[in-house]
Amino acid sequence: MSLDRMIEKIVETGNPTVAGLDPKLDYLPSYLKEEAFALCGKNLKGAAVAILNYNKALIDALCDVVPAVKPQLAYYEMYGVEGIRTFYETVDYAQEKGMFVIADGKRNDIGTTMEAYAIAHLGEVEVEGEMFTPFGSDALTVNGYLGSDGIKPLLSVCSKEDKGIFVLVKTSNPSSGELQDQKIGEKTVYEIMGGMCEAWGESLPGKYGYSGVGAVVGATYPNQLTELRKKLPHTFFLVPGYGAQGGGAKDVAGAFDGRGLGAIVNSSRGILCAWKKEGCDERDFAGAARREAIRMRDDIVSVSGKARL
Repeated sequence: MSLDRMIEKIVETGNPTVAGLDPKLDYLPSYLKEEAFALCGKNLKGAAVAILNYNKALIDALCDVVPAVKPQLAYYEMYGVEGIRTFYETVDYAQEKGMFVIADGKRNDIGTTMEAYAIAHLGEVEVEGEMFTPFGSDALTVNGYLGSDGIKPLLSVCSKEDKGIFVLVKTSNPSSGELQDQKIGEKTVYEIMGGMCEAWGESLPGKYGYSGVGAVVGATYPNQLTELRKKLPHTFFLVPGYGAQGGGAKDVAGAFDGRGLGAIVNSSRGILCAWKKEGCDERDFAGAARREAIRMRDDIVSVSGKARL
């Protein structure tokens, strides 16, 4: 399964982290924006070109030390068709550099509509007898709170195309407990959703003990993270909330198994804006991102241990 490839990249790089590519124009050095606006104008295309150049520089700086990137679709959709083109080119460039790509779209629908989302981001589409790959990410975040009708259409595409999904289970935002912590009988809603991930994953078994159905579990809830790691032995975790949202290494320790596997921890603003935090020359923004990614790697590995297959 696709997540096997991600696990292998984690072991290869010795780094259980993912860089979130959630760019805003405010995060970009001024010279990148000026160059793009001079070429394309101060418009949506200019913004999208600046972001693409920013992303490519970050990928170049990170690809040998970080196994994966996670572009959040909203940050590209906000720039219209030009932004979507930048998303596509970002996915393609990261994969060229050997990185695993998680498209963070949190898609949520049922039946053929959800199948269309699966084809768009993970599969191929037929046009007059020829097959084309629309976006070609390696995995997609999805919202499972419509139940199996919203997940099963993905599983056949994942099986055919060797792709994976990460289902929202216990999210990192402050109000997640309004729904996810509620109980049905003796179990919380997030525990039930986690159990459904285990069941859905049975159709996508992996060779390292984890299925192609992962779970999004936030670093901001370390007790629940530890609880779910014990209860979901075949479900790999995507862990947001490290860094800018308040989670630290000690908070994510419970996400990992005895082999240093079981989770990949995300940082977005911490890496994207590292140059601002450092106060370095803006032209060294990619170098600052690399230094922050290495610092984060060492911080996480200090609690997870070295990953091994």
